[in-house]
Amino acid sequence: MNQKIQSLSGYLHEYQKSIHQPEKFWSRIASSFYWRKSWDRVLSWDFKGPDVKWFENAKLNITENIFEKHLFTHGDKTAIIWEPNDPNEEAIHLSYRQLFEKTCQFSNALEAEGVKKGDRVIIYMPMIPEAAIAMLACARTGAVHSVVFAGFSSSALADRIEDCQAKMVLTSDGNFRGAKNISVKAVVDEALEKTTCVETVIVCQRTKAEVQMKTGRDLWWHDVIKGQPVEHQAVTTDSEDLLFILYTSGSTGKPKGVVHTTGGYMVYSQYSFLNVFQYDQDDVYWCTADIGWITGHSYIIYGPLLSGATTLMFEGVPTYPHVGRFWEIVDKYKVNQFYTAPTAIRALQAHGLEPLEPYKLDSLKVIGSVGEPINEEAWHWYHDHIGKGNCPLVDTWWQTETGGIMISPLAGITPNKPAHASLPLPGIQPIIVDAEGNELKGNNVEGNLCIKFPWPSMIRTTYGDHQRCKDTYFSTYPGMYFTGDGVKRDHDGYLRILGRVDDVMNVSGHRMGTAEVENAINEHPKVIESAVVGFPHDIKGQGIYAYVICDMEGRTESGLIDEIKDTVRKIIGPIAKPDQVQIVSGLPKTRSGKIMRRILRKVASNDFSNLGDTSTLLNPEMVEEIIKGAKIQ
Repeated sequence: MNQKIQSLSGYLHEYQKSIHQPEKFWSRIASSFYWRKSWDRVLSWDFKGPDVKWFENAKLNITENIFEKHLFTHGDKTAIIWEPNDPNEEAIHLSYRQLFEKTCQFSNALEAEGVKKGDRVIIYMPMIPEAAIAMLACARTGAVHSVVFAGFSSSALADRIEDCQAKMVLTSDGNFRGAKNISVKAVVDEALEKTTCVETVIVCQRTKAEVQMKTGRDLWWHDVIKGQPVEHQAVTTDSEDLLFILYTSGSTGKPKGVVHTTGGYMVYSQYSFLNVFQYDQDDVYWCTADIGWITGHSYIIYGPLLSGATTLMFEGVPTYPHVGRFWEIVDKYKVNQFYTAPTAIRALQAHGLEPLEPYKLDSLKVIGSVGEPINEEAWHWYHDHIGKGNCPLVDTWWQTETGGIMISPLAGITPNKPAHASLPLPGIQPIIVDAEGNELKGNNVEGNLCIKFPWPSMIRTTYGDHQRCKDTYFSTYPGMYFTGDGVKRDHDGYLRILGRVDDVMNVSGHRMGTAEVENAINEHPKVIESAVVGFPHDIKGQGIYAYVICDMEGRTESGLIDEIKDTVRKIIGPIAKPDQVQIVSGLPKTRSGKIMRRILRKVASNDFSNLGDTSTLLNPEMVEEIIKGAKIQ
């Protein structure tokens, strides 16, 4: 059954059906998948709990819907094209049959090492084919994968291992990233000094760097697959069994393990991929994200492979060995759908049009944006110079917690409007509320974005701490999922995402909780207190600005600032390193001791208007001092 929407009237028709009869709608969509046992009930839900179940008591294995379902019709079709960091190294093309055999082989290896259904497995790997194989093998054996972006520090990795009590870590010796050769295994070794639950580490050889192998714990990937059969009977899982945990940074320090379950996630990631990108069977699709983020899960691995698509995995960075590398790859593989982050677009835009000249880019049919709201200037540059003015641009809004794209144009179907995420996908019911939770109806309104009805790929809980899930997403506005984003609905009814309204920053498309960065800064022995806010950044969208109270004895300001940045890099990773550090003698606080972040955000953004009445502060004089010392770009 073709689930692909073909026209604007088709979208409007499907959307109406999905709102009026959501269970009937999703039952129809789900029926095109292979289930070992069908569901007893499509949906039961209560946002107070929250307690949401989709396709209740259905039995399946998600990988059978990637492999067994497709092997007969397109076993020889390319499933994954892997483009290495170095353009002179040979690319790898894996057909669906080859990917199946490698997944089976590694599934057998996992089981031989004692991995059972429900065990948590951490994947800390670069963008290599084995990372995809690792995810699929976990899913096939019923193990729960938790991918950690291979740029995170050993402390950040240890926190995640400990939180989910992982039994195994899958990693590599090293990672090629641009001109750098980064050690990966050494980070894992360091992390495992701080935790005791991991029994086995399997190491994939990528860079051939020398690594320490711990006897009785560490094994080589090539050794564990040796002699393993290329067939494997997939383990039966329940629709609501955990598929993966993905950690995201929140407004309190400790990362949250966002839980996604099997059946609903499968249905929604495939349906949203097919419709947003309007994928046709012979297309080559490329998402430039890393598998360590939700975008990599849903739109490099699961969504495309469930659709029988050819998906491209790229190991490198957009500017190595030259700034035209993205466009070179588009031409090399005749890429039809290209999906990247505004940060990458702005970074490439800064190099001007010259790097584009050698490339035709005439294979492109759809271009897309993900990770943060795209600004109008970047939207126009991307649309005009990459899409040549004739490719629809899908500006997608969604989150780690939503599992799949929620609000977006459907390529070539929804009329494009610069920097607008536009309209919700079928089944998605957004609502705009004011600070008190009253719905703002009609057009030309602005408020907080909530979702009032469940969708199949939504977060079920935060691992090991259900209360945190409730407090973070379902308690601000009872009976609704609160996204934490501001939104405007314009005169045409199109939605424009305005960015975060809470203490979460969006840095280069990655969510970073202010509390997590503050906790890392406060680890420095000379730091007394800190406050972190986001500020507008030309390339990253948002930069990180830290106000820090320090004991300056025996230190220079510049030396201490470098040390503070280095501390954050070591504890979280380079991604969280502050762009600006301002040493201050105090922070503006209310009489109850709460830091006035609103004022700090304004100062960091070089906006001194409407600071509000500062006379009620505990220390109003601090505001003037901070303004004087501000490090404005």
